[in-house]
Amino acid sequence: MEVRYLIDIDPSGILVRYNVALEKAMTPEDAAKELYPTDKLIYPIAKAIFEGEEDDVVDGLKAAMKAGKDPIALIDDALMVGMGVVTKLYDEGVIFLPNVMMSADAMLNGIEFCKENSKTSPVTKGKVVCHVAEGDVHDIGKNIVAALLRAAGYDVVDLGRDVPVDEVIAAVEKESPMMLTGTALMTTTMYAFKEINDKLLEKGYRIPFACGGGAVNQDFVSQYELGVYGEAAADAPKMADFIKAHGDNIVKLRETFHKH
Repeated sequence: MEVRYLIDIDPSGILVRYNVALEKAMTPEDAAKELYPTDKLIYPIAKAIFEGEEDDVVDGLKAAMKAGKDPIALIDDALMVGMGVVTKLYDEGVIFLPNVMMSADAMLNGIEFCKENSKTSPVTKGKVVCHVAEGDVHDIGKNIVAALLRAAGYDVVDLGRDVPVDEVIAAVEKESPMMLTGTALMTTTMYAFKEINDKLLEKGYRIPFACGGGAVNQDFVSQYELGVYGEAAADAPKMADFIKAHGDNIVKLRETFHKH
């Protein structure tokens, strides 16, 4: 029996499942570095936002202001840019919610510092009212929604947890928000959303009502006219951005954010 040794095969022509030389896992820090702005004054601020380092954010803002940057302009030109890096990497699954919350806190602290050092006030993108359903005291989800909305440049009216239906209606009447959000963790409390929906319609309000939380699902939210389902807290600022760009058409919001 003749034995043949395949010694003349070019290994470069063989399909390889993994290329070890190229399959080095990119760390979140490496991924963020590719997205940072190149401006020497803005870069350290964006990096500090990503890292959630509040003191470093303030130090970067001080340096930028000393170099002549306008404090209010830095909110959009530096803080929002840094938060944009965080949001992109969160959407891609590179970082996770605790990272986002740390970055959001650092950014909000930076916004307050900019306000304190400016003679003018920043223009917010719009106002959103947030609440936890009546009878429900679980507010972690709502707190995340509120933090992400603020980090995205929206003015948030936070009504808190276990908010009576009539208080929600009164807040909408008083604040005239672009969007209302509600969260519910208990199935016994989520029916307050339907009551809010009906009372808003009775009063002539057709405001998008973004609902989410452990007890809520798309089928339930779709049953009432103003409801738009948000599967994750990060959907809230995306919905607000959509409304700002395209208007408050609830059908279009559902087409964009509901799973089909």
